[in-house]
Amino acid sequence: MARTRKKRKNSSFTDERLRLITGLLFVFFSLFALLAFVSYFMTWKEDQSLVDLSIGKIYEQSGAEIGNWAGKAGLVLSSLFIHKWFGIASLGFLLITFLAGLHLWKIRPLPFWQTTKNTLIIIILASAFLGYFFGDKWFILGGGHGYFITQWLNAMLGKAGTILFLLLITFVFVLYRFRQLYLMLRNKVENIRSGHNKAHEAQPEEDQPDDAYLNEPPQEDIQSDDPDPNDQIDDQKKDTDNNIDFEIEEAQNEEEEVYDRESERTSAEDIDNDANQKQGNGFDDNLMDINVSYEGDDEVTPGQQEKAQQEDEQENGIGMEVEEAKDEEVVKKSKPLERQGKYDPRRDLEHYKMPTFDMLPRIEQKNSPQRVSQEELEANKQRIVETLGNYNITIDKIKATIGPTVTLYEIIPAPGVRISKIKNLEDDIALSLAALGIRIIAPMPGKGTVGIEVPNQNPEIVSMHSVIASKRFQESEMQLPVALGKTITNETFVMDLTKLPHLLVAGATGQGKSVGLNVILTSLLYKKHPSELKLVLVDPKKVELSLYNKIDKHFLAQVPDAEEPIITDTQKVIDTLNSLTVEMDNRYDLLKNAHARSLKEYNKKFIERKLNPENGHRFLPYFVIVVDEYADLIMTAGKEIEMPIARLAQKARAIGIHLIIATQRPTTNIITGVIKANFPARIAFRVISGVDSKTILDGPGANQLIGRGDMLISTGAEPIRLQCAFVDTPELEKIMDHISEQQSYGQPYELPELQHESGGAGMADLEKRDALFEEAARLIVVHQQGSTSLIQRKFSIGYNRAGRIVDQLEAAGVVGPFEGSKARQVLIPDEYALEQHLSKI
Repeated sequence: MARTRKKRKNSSFTDERLRLITGLLFVFFSLFALLAFVSYFMTWKEDQSLVDLSIGKIYEQSGAEIGNWAGKAGLVLSSLFIHKWFGIASLGFLLITFLAGLHLWKIRPLPFWQTTKNTLIIIILASAFLGYFFGDKWFILGGGHGYFITQWLNAMLGKAGTILFLLLITFVFVLYRFRQLYLMLRNKVENIRSGHNKAHEAQPEEDQPDDAYLNEPPQEDIQSDDPDPNDQIDDQKKDTDNNIDFEIEEAQNEEEEVYDRESERTSAEDIDNDANQKQGNGFDDNLMDINVSYEGDDEVTPGQQEKAQQEDEQENGIGMEVEEAKDEEVVKKSKPLERQGKYDPRRDLEHYKMPTFDMLPRIEQKNSPQRVSQEELEANKQRIVETLGNYNITIDKIKATIGPTVTLYEIIPAPGVRISKIKNLEDDIALSLAALGIRIIAPMPGKGTVGIEVPNQNPEIVSMHSVIASKRFQESEMQLPVALGKTITNETFVMDLTKLPHLLVAGATGQGKSVGLNVILTSLLYKKHPSELKLVLVDPKKVELSLYNKIDKHFLAQVPDAEEPIITDTQKVIDTLNSLTVEMDNRYDLLKNAHARSLKEYNKKFIERKLNPENGHRFLPYFVIVVDEYADLIMTAGKEIEMPIARLAQKARAIGIHLIIATQRPTTNIITGVIKANFPARIAFRVISGVDSKTILDGPGANQLIGRGDMLISTGAEPIRLQCAFVDTPELEKIMDHISEQQSYGQPYELPELQHESGGAGMADLEKRDALFEEAARLIVVHQQGSTSLIQRKFSIGYNRAGRIVDQLEAAGVVGPFEGSKARQVLIPDEYALEQHLSKI
């Protein structure tokens, strides 16, 4: 009897109905949790006031509005898995439960236990990595597990040791999980070792020291101690407004250190450690990550490079009997290039020295360090609380962060307060504070707070010396680093122009726009060698950029027949921009022949002697085109200016040509949709109206700035408020004199020469008519518009080819002569007359 009962009990686990129901529950849980998790990433800011409560208190909030699509249960589930546990990696648990449901239904797309084991390991590693990189700014990405485990590892191993430890664990897991990868890696190492030994035996003894550095022991990373992770949000809620917790924090100035360019520099890890040491109790003081990410070049060892070249030579020898002689010649020419070592683009001006820091004077702040008094902070705090209280808005906590120009007051609203109500009180708060203009950020990016930016009574001036001499700029390895100024936490804001990739600058007259352009150019001159950077400066006002005339033979580029290095004439602007489009097309041809996708890859191949100069290859410098007073050019030239700028903005980013356009009239007829679509990075100084702010930033805010260098920069996300650095004319003159007195190239960098429409039309050879000649003639006659740009746009061809076609049309009597900025006169009235005319030619 007992055996029968035991048998029935065991058979119940294999009952088909029970497996079906249990599998259905697992699948339902997976789909429900997926809905809750996805919704949580969109609505967690709205539900932030409930997330910090316990599960029981969340269910007690009967009248609370829940933004999560799965309701309170979905909010509790998402908060537990994502916020408190493993962050976004918690989606792996849903894969496990979904596979469990399918497994109970006897549907097995993947091996369940093996997949579960691997998924759990990936969840832990992913949470740790996300907590390491985004734990402070985006807590929910790594979750509580990722944040606290990396904080503990940072305290034990340091930041560099932590990332090495995580990479080691990941590498071991990958090798253990993928046996084929392990075997392939082992074979690869053995092949490299054997090839290196053969090359080592074939070389004479005097050539062996070239690869001796491969056996040197690696140097230890320089690390700094990390502070203990004590930054946690206080969960205790206050009952009344009189007991509001008010924290005051003054952002500390970055230590200005002058670096000797020939001395040893500390590792980039110290920068992150210095930023982490500024954290205090309460909120995270590092409001944003101002370092634009960049990718470093992987160093190719001589052994790997030699083997790769041998493999390429073997591949090129297969099926190339027709061009055998040509291939042998190329191989013979490439071998001496490899023996010469890497190409140094700075060799032509090897004695060139960068500008020094003593050319930028320090600015002593009269009101530092007490630039904002305790009385001012307390008074502003009381006025904010009273103003919000008048509209029945209660808050639990206020924190003040003092910046060079404005002070940021972060508040935590009481549960149930709608953020939109606070945002609508912007003018009322400004009235109570008697401030020039305030800006409300609701909510703060990555935080469950509302920010109120209030101008200081005694704003500071951010010196150019302080941002140039900062660690963040000096230790930057960006391609085109630009130090604009300082954030609200007094941290230097450094961005990479190649990542933007174009920049639009707008602001009213006298608000700091011209100073901002000088700051950008000064940053580039302090970091780049003349062989690595060329500038094209357009200045219709003729006085703003005239100081850069002195460095024309070092950094400036111009068309061959240009009279002045700084372009001021409208027709010369058109010629230069069209010449740059030709340069763009030529560079794309070089990249195509070199099988490179970007300028960085192309220059890397050229430096490693993988490209033969006899085939037309050359080292390509970056181009930065600065166009001041863009509105004036549009008024005088219109489409002739907008067309080449739009082409450059759309295509030139990959070949190292970057645009900076400035205007004091940000209206829709000046900043058109094509310009806005291709200029994702925008800088807004103070503008007059909210309409202008929406035109440049797609939202309000620029009209509430206080001027004198106060600016907002948008790179596609929430605009960041900065105080632009200040560089004066005497400082620029010292820098220009320093550069001009050094060895130069002898002449400015020459852009491709253009064939103007007015020249050589009568000499056009109709016997060598272009293949598009007849189609272009019909197009011109149908539209009755003899324009080169029309042919360019309709047939998608270059400027030079379109100009030659127009010259041939003039020689054939289809269009009239060149008439300046006007379109040519069409001499044929209709298509029938055109056909008869063409038959006689």
